[in-house]
Amino acid sequence: MSQVFALVDCNNFYASCEKLFRPDLRDRPVAVLSNNDGCVVARSKEVKALGIKMGVPVFQIKEDVEKYDIQCFSSNYALYADMSARVMSVLEQEAPEVEIYSIDEAFLNLTGISTVEDLTQFGLRIKQQVHQWTGISVGVGIAPTKTLAKLANHAAKTYPATQSVVNLMSPERQRRLMALVDVSDVWGVGRRISERLKKQGIHTALDLADANAKAIRKEFSVVLERTQQELNGLSCLDLEQVTPVKQQIVCSRSFAERITEKPILQQAVAKYVARAAEKLRGEKRVAKSIQVFIRTGLFNNNDPRYVAALSTRFATPTSDTRQLMHSADQLLNKIYRAGYRYAKAGVMLSDFFDPNQQQLDLFTPSKKSERSDTLMAAIDQINQKAKGKVFFASQGVTPQWLMKREQLSPAYTTRWDQLPVVR
Repeated sequence: MSQVFALVDCNNFYASCEKLFRPDLRDRPVAVLSNNDGCVVARSKEVKALGIKMGVPVFQIKEDVEKYDIQCFSSNYALYADMSARVMSVLEQEAPEVEIYSIDEAFLNLTGISTVEDLTQFGLRIKQQVHQWTGISVGVGIAPTKTLAKLANHAAKTYPATQSVVNLMSPERQRRLMALVDVSDVWGVGRRISERLKKQGIHTALDLADANAKAIRKEFSVVLERTQQELNGLSCLDLEQVTPVKQQIVCSRSFAERITEKPILQQAVAKYVARAAEKLRGEKRVAKSIQVFIRTGLFNNNDPRYVAALSTRFATPTSDTRQLMHSADQLLNKIYRAGYRYAKAGVMLSDFFDPNQQQLDLFTPSKKSERSDTLMAAIDQINQKAKGKVFFASQGVTPQWLMKREQLSPAYTTRWDQLPVVR
């Protein structure tokens, strides 16, 4: 039996979440901004129609914002994460296997579904059900491989006649679509690889599918050869139902205002360490290495520039926030230089181990971690239940360095006091 995959992708997800609880914005242009409200990171279809590009700085489109009454919102990560979980919950009820690929995308394994339901009708039903239950519109691409499912989803969003669902199980339909798709739009083919392919006369997805497989592997890589096989209907990529363990965790932010005082910079670094440690424990891992980095602004020629980073390794891997904060503060003390206006700082944890399978240092006495683990677990449990917040004093009580979010929408789904009220 041929494998069947579907890719379900939310349309303009961040902007759609902002519109969902604001009926007055249904047909109006909406843009979501990056940290510190600096750049456009998500656009509604109305904003795209105006020709506004992804990543453009807000100050460059100030006239367009006023002229077309574009509604701009600060990134509301709590809202987007909660709406994503709701969408994924609907998909998990309908498909036997689901791989959550990103916050707004998921692959489904539909193998065997066609014996009880037409695949196109299944896609239409999924689309309707997600919209009815969550208010989020999606596109659905169905194909015998994940790479073709990506192409099918691309077509579902591009051609209105498809009703946002494209079934590419037919080889004839696969080839017709691939002939229309630029090779740079193939999943896994980046800009540099596509430039090299085009120099060899490979301009479309169909050109890549029909190219000599041995030459592709020799001149590029086995990864691109697998992509080529996927384009030809041979499945090489299975669903990943177990999320791969992260290799590193980075927490950093640009500051709302430049920081010139060391104590405030220390608070920011301590906050990032606390968040990184929480993520580390969520991965059920301990880290043997921590790095701290700081820098001034990159684009202000009036300010002197300074960039620095320093790391250290622990004799015994840890996930204890206290130990990580202590080491981070020591690193910051070594790289900090007075007289600069700092624009960004961050921490990176790396070199992860399973707590029960780590290699200890022969010459360093082993410390029992039961009390540490219990304390960290209690802190995480309190914070994740949103019944309160437990934090370390070194993070600061009223931080002055938090990123600017002047146009943040309410927490419609995660805070009782901000639930929308219908009168």
